[in-house]
Amino acid sequence: MRLGGLLQPSDLICLQGDLGAGKTTLVQGLAQGWGSLDAVSSPTFVLVNEYRRPDACQLFHMDAYRLESAPEAAELDLDSMLARGGLIVEWAERITSVLPNERLWISLEYRAEEQRQMSFHAIGTRYDGLLAELQANMFGAA
Repeated sequence: MRLGGLLQPSDLICLQGDLGAGKTTLVQGLAQGWGSLDAVSSPTFVLVNEYRRPDACQLFHMDAYRLESAPEAAELDLDSMLARGGLIVEWAERITSVLPNERLWISLEYRAEEQRQMSFHAIGTRYDGLLAELQANMFGAA
């Protein structure tokens, strides 16, 4: 089980990285592991995509790139999204001031055509546990 399979309602995953760093590709993998019935596409122009699972759970995918300000993001009712499901935000650094304090931050960096570097930063007890479980699933118990 990887990160997508560990996601729960109210989880917030923040993605940061330059254009072409692989943010949307990572979301595709997360949604697949989560069990999405829907294909993942970039929400750059619609701002938020919603994905469904057979058990009626929801996963929201937001792109903050085109938002003019953090207050504009707040108008999208992030709290409501988090109450109904998990939320993954691309370009999260643009709206940090309106995001909940606790979150999992993933920074992506382009290295080569088929290679990216990812750095994870957990903020809060839930995300410390999530990161520890991910690490145990990927590399075995420490």
